[in-house]
Amino acid sequence: MDNPLSEMDPTGRFSGRADEYARSRPGYPREVIETLQREAGLTPELIVADIGSGTGILSELFLRNGNTVYGVEPNADMRRAAERLLAGYPRFRSIDGSAEATSLRDNSIDLVTAAQAFHWFDPIASRREFARILRPPRRVALIWNDRRKDGSPFMRGYEQLLHDCGTDFRKLRHETVSDGTLKDFFRGGYRFRTFPNSQELDQDGLRRRAISASYLPKPTEPGYDPMIARLDVLFREHQLAGRVRLEYETQLYLGLIE
Repeated sequence: MDNPLSEMDPTGRFSGRADEYARSRPGYPREVIETLQREAGLTPELIVADIGSGTGILSELFLRNGNTVYGVEPNADMRRAAERLLAGYPRFRSIDGSAEATSLRDNSIDLVTAAQAFHWFDPIASRREFARILRPPRRVALIWNDRRKDGSPFMRGYEQLLHDCGTDFRKLRHETVSDGTLKDFFRGGYRFRTFPNSQELDQDGLRRRAISASYLPKPTEPGYDPMIARLDVLFREHQLAGRVRLEYETQLYLGLIE
C-alpha cells in the first residue's frame, strides 16, 4: 500500500499557487451532497473534517449545507486563501494539520472528506488518524474532479500540453492510487459514484488553471513562457465567444474504515 507521492513534499508543492488555485479550480456538483444525504445520512448537524482542504472549495459545499467544517490543511498559503474565502461562514474552523496528524480530538468527527488530495496522503498513517478522529461508523468520502481527456479536441490538446510541459505529470496523477490501495483503506467496503462537471474559462482563467497545477512551471521557473505561449495558441484555436470549456467527471468514493 505504499504511496510514492507521499514522499514528494506535497505540503510545499502548492506554495505560491494558492491564488490561482482558488480562482481557477472547478467546484463540485450539488450531487455530491445529495448522494451523501441519501447514502451516508448527511444532515446539517454532522461535523465534517475536510482533509487537505486547500483553498476551501469542497469545504464551502458543506458549509452551504449547514455543516460545521474543520478544514485541515498543511500549506500556509492555501490555508490563508481558505480563511479569506470562507470568512463569512461562522461554522468554518481552519486547522494547521495534515492527513497523518490532524490535531483533532478523538471521536469528534462524523464524516471525513478529501478532495483532490488523497493521492498525497500516506494511506496507512492517514487511515489510522481518520479512525481515531471519526465516530462510528467512520465514514470517509474521497473525491476527485477527473478531466475528460478525450472529451473534445480542446481537452485532448490540453492533456497533451500537460504531458509535454509538466515536470512530473505522470507521477502526480491521482490515478496512481490503485484499486488495491482503496480496498485496503476502505476495509468496510466502498461505493463509487460519478457525476458530470465542467467549467468555462476565459484566456486569463485558463492560464491560472494551468499555473494552479503543481507539476507545471511557475512564472519564475524555466519553461513557463513557452508553456504560456502554447496555452494561448490552444485557447485561440478552440475558444468560442472568448471562452473554452474544461470537462470533468467528478468521482466519489464513499466507504467505511472499520
